Amino acid sequence: MGQIILRLDRLMVEKKISLNDLAAQVGITYVNLSKLKNNHVSAIRFSTLAAICEALHCQPGDILEYVEGGE
Repeated sequence: MGQIILRLDRLMVEKKISLNDLAAQVGITYVNLSKLKNNHVSAIRFSTLAAICEALHCQPGDILEYVEGGE
């Protein structure tokens, strides 16, 4: 089965925004955003995804990537 990979780290570099700044804009903790950024989560709330997209002026597809195969 394939897997969904979060590419938040790449997008944050492109948008030149720090983890602290994005966490404050999104309204989640630094630790939880760090887990998202480093792809150490198994789920993300749509409301969190929407807040990230609003803060970064992007679409969910800019953050999420489907990779075939996997473990």
